[in-house]
Amino acid sequence: MTKSDLTLFLAAPRGFCAGVDRAIKIVEMALEKWGSPVYVRHEIVHNKFVVDGLRAKGAVFVEDLDECPNDRPVIFSAHGVPKSVPATAQARDMVYVDATCPLVSKVHIEAERHNSNGLQIIMIGHKGHPETIGTMGQLPDGEVLLVETPQDVATLDVSDENNLAFVTQTTLSIDDTKDIIAALYHRFPKIVGPHKEDICYATTNRQMAVKAIAPKVDALLVVGAPNSSNSKRLVEVAAKEGCTYAQLVQRASEIDWRALESIRSIGITAGASAPEVLVNEVIDAFKNRYNVTIEYVETAQENVNFKVPRILREPA
Repeated sequence: MTKSDLTLFLAAPRGFCAGVDRAIKIVEMALEKWGSPVYVRHEIVHNKFVVDGLRAKGAVFVEDLDECPNDRPVIFSAHGVPKSVPATAQARDMVYVDATCPLVSKVHIEAERHNSNGLQIIMIGHKGHPETIGTMGQLPDGEVLLVETPQDVATLDVSDENNLAFVTQTTLSIDDTKDIIAALYHRFPKIVGPHKEDICYATTNRQMAVKAIAPKVDALLVVGAPNSSNSKRLVEVAAKEGCTYAQLVQRASEIDWRALESIRSIGITAGASAPEVLVNEVIDAFKNRYNVTIEYVETAQENVNFKVPRILREPA
């Protein structure tokens, strides 16, 4: 059968960010240092392929410290944890390694600083997301109020509207967050914001690349997990930028080929926790069905690296 021509616009940057790369490296180094099993509280990053690969090497993923023995190391995921978690680990005399992304830790520090200055914190984030739970858990219950939409701002019950500050989950949509921030400043003109935007560089860069691609293509696929906040935001950004078919896929096997029958162009990107091997798998799937011409759309260059914790760099 004759193959149709297809132009594939490949986003750059895409895939792993420095925080994800560091978190995976932490698990791998922990396994090398202490052997298996090494316990990991929550998925180290939101990607089944990555988690399954680490599980095969000896990592055991759990949702709570209660599932971990005292005599084996435990790693806290890149999303961050409430303060109560390391406190419990210390009380049990456990060896633990914190793989929280440094950019998430920055938000934790901001929240604590504002709180120590007598300000009540409003967090822009998604209810139930591990990062939101972790950030809100840096302070006592009730000290951080959560908003998810501009409409939530209107119903906030604050202690003192003149003593407020806000922080943001790092993986949100830039545009949606702007609307919430505008609503906060409109209702609370004296509210204090971060010195530098909380949404991380990787989230911003991947969204900008999608914005550049979306108007050019008949469809766009985001390689990522359904529980990955930054991946889901990429799908939303593509739709808002005029792409009539934007979908999230974990693997090439999830591509809906029937929905793509009439396309002549497609965009491909990947969330910050999706490895490049899965992107290549998707590209190869298109090459099997089309005469593919690849065009690279680069909107930023990334050269960020984060060090692993000292405990992993010291002799066992």
